[in-house]
Amino acid sequence: MVLSRLDIHRRNRGEQALVTLAGTIGPATVPLLRAALEQCLRDGVTVIDIDLTTVNSCDSKGLDVFLGASHRAGRVHASLQLHHPCAQITRLLSATGSTLLLAPPTSPAPPELLGDLMRTGTRTPDEPARGPDQPALKDGIRLRRLTRWQVEGVREDIADLAMASVAGTPGEAFHDRGDFVHRLAVSALRPGFALLVAETTVLVGCSFGFPVGPDGPGRGGLDRTLQESIQRLTACARFVVLTQVVARPHTQHRDIARRLQQRLLTDRHAALGVALLHPFDQAGQAALESWGWQNLGEIVGLPGPVAPCVLILPVERPSPASR
Repeated sequence: MVLSRLDIHRRNRGEQALVTLAGTIGPATVPLLRAALEQCLRDGVTVIDIDLTTVNSCDSKGLDVFLGASHRAGRVHASLQLHHPCAQITRLLSATGSTLLLAPPTSPAPPELLGDLMRTGTRTPDEPARGPDQPALKDGIRLRRLTRWQVEGVREDIADLAMASVAGTPGEAFHDRGDFVHRLAVSALRPGFALLVAETTVLVGCSFGFPVGPDGPGRGGLDRTLQESIQRLTACARFVVLTQVVARPHTQHRDIARRLQQRLLTDRHAALGVALLHPFDQAGQAALESWGWQNLGEIVGLPGPVAPCVLILPVERPSPASR
């Protein structure tokens, strides 16, 4: 069983303290968070700034800890504010009328502090060191991988994003919300399923998929036919099917889709990404091609009412200088 983990790093600045958190705030980690905030008040801290840049999620018990610490701080003329919450925490604060805990927007925690946190932060017991799922911060946009449980919690938000990404485009007719939700639910049950989101305080991009190979668990039906077809075309027997890559239309987010798809394929250790689109979805094909995909045309013989258009994306391996 994988336990939740919460890393806590505190940096004092006179009577102020910056408390940087990383991980998940849930039943297993709430006691650690409560103890850290109570210690701040016992030490006479008058301003407690809590950086949530690298917090994956927070439940209602975690919110209760923040609210309780804020009330206790107020009684001793101190204050507590939350900085850089993810989309899930922002929704939780809004739904419970707790947005007064939010601080005005500022810049994220400096990279050197995040590095210190990974090396010296307080951990919950029996938890392995954080691996490649550590959120990536760039240009104020965070990429992070969601668990199946977390996907359930933001499924409707992801569907909203998918529909917004094609609204008003010629490809809108080929994208149905119900079909998208169904494909997401089915894909999430596949072995090796992975989903990445890009977010600020709201979702701005998403990419998800699953691996296919000759020795995988789904050796029959679509998997086998698709695997054999791709192998004939590319000589690659193992690849990741990227079921969806979407990004909210905005000039600031134009590179989000590329970063999401490359990160997902790299995390899955895949040499090739494969996408299947409706043959008449010219807008969708053009979008993928603009992100570096190669259009192989239609593949006949796959199950379904029409022969899908297949696009492939070879993985760009980072050079040693850029690692």
